[in-house]
Amino acid sequence: MKMKSVLSIAGSDCSGGAGIQADLKTMMANGVYGMSAITAVTAQNTMGVQGIFPITPEFLEKQLISVFSDIVPDAVKIGMVSGPELIDVIAQVLTKYKAKNIVIDPVMVASSKDTLVGKMTIERACEILYPLATVLTPNIAEAEVLWGKSICNRQHMENAATELGERLGCSVLVKGGHRRQDADDLLYNKQNGDLNWVYGRRIDNPNTHGTGCTLSSSIAANLAKGYRLYDSVVQAKEYMTTVILSGLDLGRGSGPLNHAATLTEIVEK
Repeated sequence: MKMKSVLSIAGSDCSGGAGIQADLKTMMANGVYGMSAITAVTAQNTMGVQGIFPITPEFLEKQLISVFSDIVPDAVKIGMVSGPELIDVIAQVLTKYKAKNIVIDPVMVASSKDTLVGKMTIERACEILYPLATVLTPNIAEAEVLWGKSICNRQHMENAATELGERLGCSVLVKGGHRRQDADDLLYNKQNGDLNWVYGRRIDNPNTHGTGCTLSSSIAANLAKGYRLYDSVVQAKEYMTTVILSGLDLGRGSGPLNHAATLTEIVEK
């Protein structure tokens, strides 16, 4: 059977715990062939983001066309995109090649609270990129930015997911990992309008750098393998829980430590 493939369009994390590096590790662990188109080179580690060097729109386009003209991906994961010009290029190429199973992690704020993108980029993404998504996966802070309101409880999560889904024309997974009470996520399915809670337990582990990248890449891998959206999310949540439970501790800073984990690494460890 031909191996399924997934393309990650995201920034590079030199510490290996988030971005392209986390995506490729996750894809390998989930049994799909991972490819990448880099949107920015970042200097970051488990304590924060020290610098961002954007890739030019022209070179990003070359990367994307190189992939789509040869190994057509069965799914696409999109992470950090640092400028509106890059948004334009991605949307144009995805539309031209009729890309499918698009998972967008709207990376706006790092776990360290560093702001990664500007207002113009967010507005452009809402206009032409997010409507192409199969599912959008904001955490609560990102959902608040997109929704324009505070999210303080489960009802707010339901309202935000529904309204964002209707406005942007895609399914929305509001991730509850930053909630104090639990780690439950909420999926709004655009196809049928259903709201489904995906339950998770809070785990005492500070190694959370790159968890959003890992979850969205796992969802994309599951979609590539033919699973329905809800099942893809549930399986990705289970995978993410296993990763966090591993307690892999690599960082030495006071900020979020680097989980940098895949199931393969956990087994080898």
